[in-house]
Amino acid sequence: MAQKSAELAKVPSSSAEREAAVDVKTFSNGPRGTATSSWSPASWTAKPIKQDVIYDDGQALSQALAKLERLPPVVTPTEICRLKRSLRDVALGKAFLLQGGDCAELFEYCESNMIESKIKLLLQMSLVLIYGAHKPVVRIARMAGQFAKPRSSPTEQYHGKTIPAFRGDNVNGYDPADRTPDASRLVSAYFHSATTLNYIRASLGSGIADLHSPLDWELGHVKDEKIKLKYERIVDSITESLRFMKTVGADSAASSLETVDLYTSHEGLLLEYEQSLTRRLKAPMHDTAARLEADDDGKQWYNTSAHFLWIGDRTRQLDGAHVEYFRGIANPIGIKVGASMAAPELVSLLNIVNPNKEIGKITLITRYGEDKIDSLLAGHIRAVQQSGHIVIWQCDPMHGNTRNTKQGVKTRHFSSILSEVSSALRIHKEEGSFLGGVHLELTGEAVTECVGGSEGLKDEDLNTNYTSYCDPRLNEKQALELAFLVAGFYRNR
Repeated sequence: MAQKSAELAKVPSSSAEREAAVDVKTFSNGPRGTATSSWSPASWTAKPIKQDVIYDDGQALSQALAKLERLPPVVTPTEICRLKRSLRDVALGKAFLLQGGDCAELFEYCESNMIESKIKLLLQMSLVLIYGAHKPVVRIARMAGQFAKPRSSPTEQYHGKTIPAFRGDNVNGYDPADRTPDASRLVSAYFHSATTLNYIRASLGSGIADLHSPLDWELGHVKDEKIKLKYERIVDSITESLRFMKTVGADSAASSLETVDLYTSHEGLLLEYEQSLTRRLKAPMHDTAARLEADDDGKQWYNTSAHFLWIGDRTRQLDGAHVEYFRGIANPIGIKVGASMAAPELVSLLNIVNPNKEIGKITLITRYGEDKIDSLLAGHIRAVQQSGHIVIWQCDPMHGNTRNTKQGVKTRHFSSILSEVSSALRIHKEEGSFLGGVHLELTGEAVTECVGGSEGLKDEDLNTNYTSYCDPRLNEKQALELAFLVAGFYRNR
């Protein structure tokens, strides 16, 4: 364990740490744990950790974390519990989960046009999916906190020198001269997250998601007439239905037609940050399930930095710090499941983070690659089915299909992405299961980062508008194509 984390564990300088120090809980219902397993927001510091960040200035780190612990929550238990109820429906096949956004947010993305473009794209995609699957769609954005990125190496070569790798805007800068981890960026991450979510809430409250005017979401940079026509046909069908509802007076109290829920998510990578925003709060009075899950004082530990967090494929060690942290929070969580995950390991991981087998608590985000999914997914499905856990199965067709061009540019081929989603839909059906959602890296901007698709982008086109500092994202046109594929599967089955 890095010295930094050991030192932090010794100093209960904040209200959260002080409460944790006097209330290191032994949970009678398991971990939360087995009967002998105690948990606190700081218990992860006693575990080995991957992807840790080492700060040269320990005092600056302590000051930043103390500041974070005094700041108000970014999200509330009421919102978190509302999402949990919706995800339970997804796990039971009553709804579909759409999760998407940037690979790694930058602070400069905290700008109205960029936020709106992603909101509109998720609304467009969800409209297509609702029309195709005849199910409600739960929308979770990789926004308002998705700054940190795990890296295969902590360093890289630059002009013959070894420098720290770019770890995300909440750690260091992309400029090679700005690669030293800076603890003040953790506080900046909080304010950029809060500001982004504030604008999301304001936009939704101001009618951006009003189903009475879905054409106002525009098709942005989509030039393909076939996709435009498909989308406009769906809009026309919905508009006709709304006219009928208005005629018979059925829409007078239908506030659900004017707004939607849009939740936020990020990978829970920087545990010091997550710990600082983990609060012991009252479960919502009106939420029976949450009150039953709460401890005797009616409280639970909530991560208030986002509604939903996930454990990455590089940090899912059974005895590791990230699993230890995640097992104690009441939020719904995701687990990235890659090609290196053995089926017994997956079941053991589920037993640790969800021993009470809460339905929909866990989303398994599979990321195999188009050439490996056929040999791996079915075995994982069977193991989970036999374990008794009822999870959400979500396909991430992005991360297993990344390749480099001859020029060394990182990209993904749209056909590979489509192939993995198609295989996931087919395999789940064959195994008596169902695909509950998709997890995508996308943007509403007219980027040229993934090749292929109906516009036929090629390797030589990538430099036209390649703006990602990390992994390549689907543009609006490609993302809508993918939504139509999934919708078509449900309509044609």
